[in-house]
Amino acid sequence: MKRRDFLKQSAFALAGLAMLSLGCGSDKTAKADAPQPEVKQSTNEGASQAMNNNGKKILVAYFSWSGNTKAVAEEIHKQVGGDIVEIVPATPYSENYSVTVAKAKTEQEAGARPAISTKIADFEQYDTIYLGYPNWWGSMPMPVATFIDTYKMSGKKVAPFFTHGGGGVQRCMSDLEARAQGANVTDYLCLSGSSAKNSQGEITSWVKKTQN
Repeated sequence: MKRRDFLKQSAFALAGLAMLSLGCGSDKTAKADAPQPEVKQSTNEGASQAMNNNGKKILVAYFSWSGNTKAVAEEIHKQVGGDIVEIVPATPYSENYSVTVAKAKTEQEAGARPAISTKIADFEQYDTIYLGYPNWWGSMPMPVATFIDTYKMSGKKVAPFFTHGGGGVQRCMSDLEARAQGANVTDYLCLSGSSAKNSQGEITSWVKKTQN
C-alpha cells in the first residue's frame, strides 16, 4: 500500500490525541450526490451453495472511504456468498483528506445521522449481517449509525469487521453493541489499513468462527 493511502487511514484512529492537526475549508472537492447503491448477489457458486445448505440468508454491508474496508468486504463476500451492499452517504464525503477528517469529527461530536442513499427492499430476509467500517475517531463513521438505526438488527447475527490506521478497535465494537440492540454480535475482525488487501488468511479464519 502506498504511504499516502496509509496516512489517510492513520489520523482517523487517533481520536485521543490533542495534537492532531485538522484541515479546514469548504468541501469543494465533494462528488455529486451519490447514486443509490445496488444490493449485489454473490457470483461465487460454491459460497452461495454453502449459504443455501446452511439455510441462512447473508448480507455483507460496508462503509469505505479509502477503499480498505471495501477490499475486506469483497473478500468476505467472496468467501461467504449472499448479497453485498455499500453504505453510501447521500452527500458524499470530500476527496480532500483534511476536510473529511474534520467533518467526521464534527459529525461524531454532534451525534449526527447523515442521510444515506443505501436502500434495501427486504432487509428482514437476512439472517446474518457482516457489517464493516473503518475506525474514525475511535468509533464508527456516522453514516453507519444511520444504517443501524434504519435497518434494525434485533434477532440477527451481526459479524463486525473493522479497518484502522493504528488505533485498533477502540470503541468500534462497544458502540456497535450499544446501537444494535437485540442482535447476536459475534467476535470482530480488525485489520490495519495497510494489510487490508492482503489478509485472506485472517479473513478465512474469522469467517469460520462466525459460522459456528
